[in-house]
Amino acid sequence: MTAPHFWQRAKRVLARRDPVLGRIIRDHPRIALEARGEPFYTLARSIVSQQISVKAAASIWGRLGVLAPRMLPQQILDCPPGQLLSCGLSRRKTEYIADLARRFADGSLRVAAWTRMDDEAVIDELVQVRGIGRWTAEMFLMFNLLRPNVLPLGDLGLQRAICLHYYGGRRVSPRTMRRVAAAWEPWRSVATWYLWRSLDPIPVEY
Repeated sequence: MTAPHFWQRAKRVLARRDPVLGRIIRDHPRIALEARGEPFYTLARSIVSQQISVKAAASIWGRLGVLAPRMLPQQILDCPPGQLLSCGLSRRKTEYIADLARRFADGSLRVAAWTRMDDEAVIDELVQVRGIGRWTAEMFLMFNLLRPNVLPLGDLGLQRAICLHYYGGRRVSPRTMRRVAAAWEPWRSVATWYLWRSLDPIPVEY
């Protein structure tokens, strides 16, 4: 496994600034965030996985992989909607996947420019795609583009971890979460990842 180039430095800074994170980081010494696949693959899988169990998503994804073995946008566009539905996708998700594939194929998503765009610009572009909201876009920034400073305030795991470790389990507002996270700049993705590990030591793929 190859960690992002900033990972070790971020760990040292976060552990020094924040004793809570320092303890969590020490408890998880040999794991780190890993990049997840090609952009279209990553986003298509996130759409498939929305609001269903991990097991159901894996089953649908496996059947979809038979129709589009390399999971390329044109392979999806070449599949009649009925074939996509037969994989177990809902009609709405079939439309979402097709819309995503179309935007990749016609260049309306500026994929090659994403590495040069700031986080909010990438999010603004991604949420124009049907089926992609801010949370999905933030997970893409973290796990595909390996952006170091993403703070997904809408993520339930992050909310739960901050409440548990900093406020004795009491619920807090997004404003309070931002205040806690101010000490993590510019490594908020790394802090978030370790707070997830405090709840579930096995990294989840997004």
